[in-house]
Amino acid sequence: QVQLVESGGGLVQAGGSLRLSCAASGRMFSGYSMAWFRQASGKEREFVAAISWIGSSIYYEDSVKGRFTISRDNAKNTLYLQMNSLKPEDTAVYYCAGRTSQFYSTRASEYGYWGQGTQVTVSS
Repeated sequence: QVQLVESGGGLVQAGGSLRLSCAASGRMFSGYSMAWFRQASGKEREFVAAISWIGSSIYYEDSVKGRFTISRDNAKNTLYLQMNSLKPEDTAVYYCAGRTSQFYSTRASEYGYWGQGTQVTVSS
């Protein structure tokens, strides 16, 4: 199995940027498709972005298109989420997730591996 550890969260003003990282250890990272999810206080976990195991396919939730960029470096066993033009509604705990498939999914239930989450707070 793979272990996932997120980092890079913090407090930022609206319009600012953050880059989240998700370091993977354990089994071969390149064998997993990966995704970012987020969960705001009092709300359900929601899909943000996903990437296939070699990065050839990427998908974004509509509200983050054009602002967020998901990427991965299989040589470094790391997943990234570059977040630009942040808005207060982006405030949430962000989780990286992995599944043992070459194809990504937008459903949280289809991911078997999760990190502990990193808090992103965007002030207005």
